[in-house]
Amino acid sequence: MTQTKRLIFKVNDLEKSYGSYLALKIGKLEIHPGTIYGIIGTVGSGKSALLNILAGVEKETGGTVLYDNEPYQTNWLGKITPHDEVFYSNSSELESSNQTVSNYVAEKFGKKKNVIKNRYFNAGSFRNLWNRRMGKISQGERHWLGMILACETDPRVLLIDDYGVYFNANMEQDFRNQLTKMNRTLGTTLVLSSPSDFHLKKFASVLIYLENGHISKIRPGITQKPQRNQNKDNRKSRNTRNRNSRSNRKRR
Repeated sequence: MTQTKRLIFKVNDLEKSYGSYLALKIGKLEIHPGTIYGIIGTVGSGKSALLNILAGVEKETGGTVLYDNEPYQTNWLGKITPHDEVFYSNSSELESSNQTVSNYVAEKFGKKKNVIKNRYFNAGSFRNLWNRRMGKISQGERHWLGMILACETDPRVLLIDDYGVYFNANMEQDFRNQLTKMNRTLGTTLVLSSPSDFHLKKFASVLIYLENGHISKIRPGITQKPQRNQNKDNRKSRNTRNRNSRSNRKRR
């Protein structure tokens, strides 16, 4: 019997249009678990549209997109229900929320709030960000906040748009270390987009180049093999936390 290949995302004949403009046309794309992917493309190449579809933020115009062999579910209004295991650093929630950053972090992480504050908000220009409202912070600050949430959430799949665009060299190095650690120790699947391969070629295993909505080429990057035994134990722990979290939400 032929064994089905396990994939995180499977894309076939994907199309995404905005009115008469065809932003994406991808025949086939497979995202494997525990791998770091870099999506490279200039403005208008379709990289943000692709990540929005993989995250469940937008629906494809044509073709199929499967997460863990299943399509995303939709509610009775036809809106996509994002998967709990997938975290997107460019979530619109960061822009639309009227909460302060401190209240938002407390809601998401509970008692871990003070740890996150001490780790990221006690020095430098980001110290004043802690008590500001989410809708009032700049795009660069919002991107930085999304990266923090991404690193602290511990998802199965992490999607990051415009990686490194708003970072200086030290910030990029710090986040790169955290992301590669997540991949190696937890087996987290990472898909990061950027207008240049300058940063991503240093740690991505696969580089996918987009031009005008099409995949122009795929190149190998640096191979990162996660630690299998440790991944298995951490995934069990993470799955238990996810089940407990879903159970708590149902009780509330």
